[in-house]
Formats: sequence, C-alpha cells, structure tokens
Amino acid sequence: MKRRSTVASIDIGSTKVAVIVGDVGDLGDVRILGVGVAPAAGLSSRGVIDNIQSAREAVAVAVEKAEHACGMRILSAVVGISGNHITSQNNRGIIAIPDRNREISADDRSRVLESASQIAIPTNRQVLHVLSRGYWLEGTDPVQDPIGMHAGRLDAEVHIVTAAVSAVQNLAKCVEGAGVQVDDIVLESVASATSILQEQERQQGVAVVDIGGSTTSVAVYDEGTIAHTACLPIAGTHLTHDLARVLRCPWESAEEVKCTYGAAYADPSMNHETVEIQAFGTQSLKVVPLMHVCEILQARGEEILEMVALELKRAGYLDRLAAGIVLTGGSSQLRGFAEVAESRLGIPARVGRPHGYSGLSDLIGTPAYATSIGLVEYALQGRERVAEAPAGMAPDFHMPNIGGGFFRRIASFGRALMPQ
Repeated sequence: MKRRSTVASIDIGSTKVAVIVGDVGDLGDVRILGVGVAPAAGLSSRGVIDNIQSAREAVAVAVEKAEHACGMRILSAVVGISGNHITSQNNRGIIAIPDRNREISADDRSRVLESASQIAIPTNRQVLHVLSRGYWLEGTDPVQDPIGMHAGRLDAEVHIVTAAVSAVQNLAKCVEGAGVQVDDIVLESVASATSILQEQERQQGVAVVDIGGSTTSVAVYDEGTIAHTACLPIAGTHLTHDLARVLRCPWESAEEVKCTYGAAYADPSMNHETVEIQAFGTQSLKVVPLMHVCEILQARGEEILEMVALELKRAGYLDRLAAGIVLTGGSSQLRGFAEVAESRLGIPARVGRPHGYSGLSDLIGTPAYATSIGLVEYALQGRERVAEAPAGMAPDFHMPNIGGGFFRRIASFGRALMPQ
C-alpha cells in the first residue's frame, strides 16, 4: 500500500468485546497500534444482540480503552458478524462478449460478477459478501484474471453470503450508539481466515473452524478461493455450561477450571489428579477429579467436531481438504483439541494463531484474537484492492447497506474534537 492508513476493528463476542487499531508498517506488514477489551454483554446464545443498551455500553468501554492505548480517536471501524442466521451459496453468471477481436475489459469482468451476484433472497435478508471464486472462457477454460484475453463468452462464479437484516441493523445500531461509524460488516470466519491461513493451505483445500463463545463458524477454501461458509449453533459456552451443570458450580468457577486445567480428552494419567472449585450449597469449595472434568469437556468437544464434520460432508468437502482443518477462536486453545480433531475427523488439524502483524504480540498473539486481527487485515487489504483497481472495476465484495445516518456522523465528528 503506497499510503499509510489506519483502521479499527470491533469484534463483539459472547465473552468479550475486542477493539483493535492498526495500520500498515514500513515493511508492508500490519502494525497493531492499540487494543481495548471489555467483558461482553447483550448477546444471546445464538450469537446475535438481544440487549442493545448492554451491548452498546460494552462496545463503548472497549473503544475507550483502545483509544487510550493508541492515542487517537476511533471514528469508524470494521465490525465482525456471526450467528446461525448466516447462510451462503455459490452462483454462476454468464455474459456474451459481442466482438471476439476485442480484449476482455475490466467493465466486462464487473458485468459478469454483477450477473453472478443476482440471486433471489427474501426481504428479511440482505447480501453481506459477494466473493469472486473464478472465471471461465467459453465455459471450459478456467483463468485467474480474464482481462486482456479473447473469448465470445465469459463465466464467473461467486460465493454469496447473506444475513438477517434485523441482525445487521441491530449490530450497526449498537456500534453507532457507542459513537463509532460502521465502515463495513465482515463475516468473522472470513476475517479469521485472513489472519491465520497460509496460501498453500488455501490452494490445497482447508477449512477454518472458528470456535467462538456462542457459535462455531466454518469457512472452506479450495483452489485458493472461498468455497463454503456456515455457522453452527454450538461453541465454547456450551463447554462451560456443561461443567457448571454437571459439577453444580457457578459459571465463573466452571470457566476458570476449563481454561486453567481443562483438556479436550480424558487421559488415564489424570486418574490421581484433582482440582478445587467453588460450589453451591453448604460447602463453598469442593474437590473433583480432573479426569471427570476432562470427560465432560471431551464429550461436548467431540460433539462440536461431529457437527463440523457433518457440515463439511454435506457441502461435499470433507474428503477434499488436503490441508485439513485449522482450529481457532478461544475454545481452540483447550489442551489437545487439535489431536482429538485429527483422530475424530481423520484429516490433518492444527491450532491457528494470527500472523503477519507486528506490535503487541504478547497480548493478542492467541487464537482468541484471530478474528479481531483478521478484521484489521481484511480492511487494509480491501483499501488496497480498491486503490489499485482499474477505473470502472467494482471490488469483489459487497458493502452491506448498514445505514448510519447524519446524526451518527455528527456524533462521531464531535468525538474527534473532544480532548482525550
């Protein structure tokens, strides 16, 4: 990127709200300038906002912390979205090139992408992304970029992601209520893939499995492009709920046991190990076998992996992923999760951590921040694509109609004039 630009990302999860500010460093890498994290509030178990006031306050706290960390005002941001209301499909478009002697132009490429993006969707849904998957000359010869070539027919295939209009509007209203204008809304699994995948994995076939708090997002890449996306209604909070119910302990205690001592498998070597947890009733503390804790986590972890496998099989990609799956998100840090995934799914698995950035790596260099960093990288790459695109060429993503309004922009401008 020839000019320096700064972007902010907001990841509203069911356990935390993370705000990250970044720009492009001197070496062309993403440089993290500031981070703000606040406890999450106002999200339902389905990963959508069910209390705008609570969610708005959590976002405002995280934004304020990020502003103090980077020393600048956050006027706008790219926001991540997830939830089981997300759906996707691939669609193909065809256009005729009237003169075979004329080279295919950027306008022709834009036309075929627009043709491929024309699908019928209900009025309560809207298009979130239109991502290019590839081009074909005369319907048979695949090409990476058709500009400058000759053909009488040009085909294009795109991956279209749609979301519930209400979920998008409520998310935008929540962020704008905290005084930040929404630049774009990006599917979280796509953002996570941006920060953790290697190019060779994208080419040979890989699935990103982002295990968040309320939902598990799946994004499949094949031959270098995105091929399938889905959101499953099961994730990390279900692990904690299981511990809290079976062990009859407070939620906070179950979460602490999961993060500190938990594992995705029960090993016989744990037979003589115990952990002390808070409890309800007459005893404020009780001792439970670590083996029992891990058995509970293993049961739910395997259920998550089985649902992922069913989704990949339904989409026709389970046997085509040479690079296997890459686990990310906070719950992927559970000890032994990748090994259990390899055993249950029969394909390679690893835990994906964000890479390709500099600054604050000791604070955010974990899978829990893969989405937040990926949103920053996605936004910076998007600006570069738009800046370098030929005149008349549309970018390969669709900006959702998220509104904003005149008064929200005035509020954001007013925040810029306020002393820090």
